[in-house]
Amino acid sequence: MEERTLVLIKPDGLYKSLTGNIITTLSETKLKIVAAKIVKVKRELAEKHYSGLKQNLIKKFGEEKGKEIFESTLEYIQGKHHTDRVFALVYKGENAIKKVRELAGETNPEKASPISIRGKYGRIHSETKVFENVIHCSDTQENAEREIALWFDKKEIVE
Repeated sequence: MEERTLVLIKPDGLYKSLTGNIITTLSETKLKIVAAKIVKVKRELAEKHYSGLKQNLIKKFGEEKGKEIFESTLEYIQGKHHTDRVFALVYKGENAIKKVRELAGETNPEKASPISIRGKYGRIHSETKVFENVIHCSDTQENAEREIALWFDKKEIVE
């Protein structure tokens, strides 16, 4: 099934100059890039992007620790630890979500395959415990649609 997916090369990926490596790896999917831009992420966008994460973290780690990890995650995507930019892309093609996620690897870089993007380039930040996993990719069709609408105006997508 043809679908679209959002890919974010996160601040640590830009800081470490991994953009070319990541795009080269993603080119293995034979998907088409239909939108791309550099974004300076404001808190409002970060909160909308991670809208479901806060409650999951509170359930998993408790109120105080969950909120602390959520705040660190917001600071991370806003570039408070590295650079303040994100490279946002939309890929389109057959099974785009699955193909990109397979190459990206597990969210936790320590559990990701060493040949995946996150396995090669990610780490867990020693002080904040935030997963510096260099890339975000949509996990479902529903989330892809929601996320693409957050990051791109319809006129920015060239199909």
